Amino acid sequence: MSDHLSIAWLAEQLPDRTTRGLALGTTALIRAGAIPVGTRLPAVRDLADALGVSPATISSAWAELRKQRVIVGRGRNGAWVNTQHVSPRPIRFETPGNFGQHLRADLSLAAPDPALLPDLANAFQAGVRASALNQYERAPIVPALQTRVSAHWPYAAEAYIAVNGGFSGLHLTLKSLLLTGSAVAVEEPTAARILDNLEHIGAQILPVACDAEGPLPDALAAALTKRPAAFIYQPRTHSVSGVSVSKVRLESLRRLLLSTDLLIIEDDGLGALSMVPPLSMGSYFPERTLHISSYSKAFGPDLRVAVLSGPATLVRQIHGYRNFGDRWTSRILQEAVAYLLQDAQALKTVDHARSVYQQRRRALATALAQRGVDCATGDGLALWIPMASEPYALVTMAAHGYAVGAGSRHRMRPGPAHIRVGTSRLSAEIDIHAVADALALSQAEPGGLIMDGPQHA
Repeated sequence: MSDHLSIAWLAEQLPDRTTRGLALGTTALIRAGAIPVGTRLPAVRDLADALGVSPATISSAWAELRKQRVIVGRGRNGAWVNTQHVSPRPIRFETPGNFGQHLRADLSLAAPDPALLPDLANAFQAGVRASALNQYERAPIVPALQTRVSAHWPYAAEAYIAVNGGFSGLHLTLKSLLLTGSAVAVEEPTAARILDNLEHIGAQILPVACDAEGPLPDALAAALTKRPAAFIYQPRTHSVSGVSVSKVRLESLRRLLLSTDLLIIEDDGLGALSMVPPLSMGSYFPERTLHISSYSKAFGPDLRVAVLSGPATLVRQIHGYRNFGDRWTSRILQEAVAYLLQDAQALKTVDHARSVYQQRRRALATALAQRGVDCATGDGLALWIPMASEPYALVTMAAHGYAVGAGSRHRMRPGPAHIRVGTSRLSAEIDIHAVADALALSQAEPGGLIMDGPQHA
């Protein structure tokens, strides 16, 4: 890392002294390689003096670059250039680990097992018979899909809209309903893509700690003192921890939210694969609850369909915002999902998949318990496992041939070290006891030797 960037030189390269001008000018220099990756940037006050602007102007410009991870660091240690790749993208979600050349299994993602998904042939035949096919009519949702989902929705919603997957629904909601820089309370840990979306809109993220029943009331109360514009949480089968919000906890959160007017955004990413019934604050606050339920993990990622509900005024705003992009979700895909939601064989396949995922998750949790590694079994497609050191655990698992997820990608603040281990693809071809052995070694205090990994995949 270099400490020798000339302030005088940098000042000459930045003729536009506005916040935006400084951000764009510095970005151009970094992209061109004039400021190499690893270069430490001048102290904010020193650069402000050289440019004749306030330190706040420099800080605001640097904040724009931090959003895209172009620069990292702050405070006494200063900031330095992190990458030349300057474009908005979900950094937390996209950042791969270095898992070496000889992986036995990639357990870094909690993705559905293709062998456990329903056959889509009949569903797509039904899909191509959609009415108004190939017409440029921006219907929010086809009638058949609304009928099917409303029968099992956790509350009587006023309006529905089909979106291109759960995170697409979240992205549309944030971009269309929140102002840039809004304060947003969000449970911690949470899905990496939720944090990516919030960072993309420049949100002031207010982490809300959780326990085995969901977001902690005291933590939410503390976040509410900052007057957030929205609260985002996962009411059932949390994608990271596997926790589902208890009815008692939901009632405690409801009482806290009575005195607010913030938006309540609910992400039900596991959908029909969850072991618990759907749950929503929409029963109490239908006028400001946005509930998103995905059908990708249960019925197939290539369907790219989720459904969002909320008050009609807000759903119209979200629908209107889509004119910037895709405008509507494919009627073929919507009709295909509607077909699957009433097809006995497809529903039987989902029931079977739910049972298999539970068996795989519990099998690894049991093997870990036998080795003295304690983790909550929970629900879902992954285990959230405490570790003494995240870096040590990641390196040790990679040395033994297993890719796992870094827990820090799911947090805003430093906290107890964890890794996220996908269990959904722990089929018979993967030795669960070998995985558990590697995890037990990974939980040790760092400082010892890491055992040699396998020589072949």
